[in-house]
Amino acid sequence: QVHLVESGGGLVQAGGSLRLSCAASGSILRFNAMGWYRQAPGKQRVLVARMTSGGNTNYADSVKGRFTISRDNAKNTVYLQMNSLKPEDTAVYYCNFRMVVVDYWGQGTQVTVSS
Repeated sequence: QVHLVESGGGLVQAGGSLRLSCAASGSILRFNAMGWYRQAPGKQRVLVARMTSGGNTNYADSVKGRFTISRDNAKNTVYLQMNSLKPEDTAVYYCNFRMVVVDYWGQGTQVTVSS
């Protein structure tokens, strides 16, 4: 069983920064990919950023140049650094770890960006 614990959400003004963390129970080296998704009210959950086990990354066009995904293997943690936040970034953010074809999700953390 994989347990993911997210932290770092909150309320920030437009232009500000937040860093989200997602700590996994056990080594993250066993996962094929790790990522962050977000879901705004009334909308579908969408990919924000993703990193493969080999370190390749991809980002949603809306966050390119502002968000950075990274990981600390020693701490079994994946991060999402969010800079230059905009009101449209407001959503619940979920971390996702994939092992082959199985997805594991964090509990979600609210990010609210005020204008």
